Amino acid sequence: MPQFTSPRPLQLSLRKPRNPLVAPALKRQAGRHQSPNDARAQRQQARLDLRHLLRERFPDDSP
Repeated sequence: MPQFTSPRPLQLSLRKPRNPLVAPALKRQAGRHQSPNDARAQRQQARLDLRHLLRERFPDDSP
């Protein structure tokens, strides 16, 4: 009497599942949003301008 052997499972070389976050990240371009230095430079220049204006209008005659 022949002995029944179950069929062997197919040896599929399945790769690991893909990370769904990787593909969109690879399409993004790296870069700055807005330059914070420009805003900082504008504030600094405005502060210096105000200081010069106040010194012209109200000179300091202290010894």
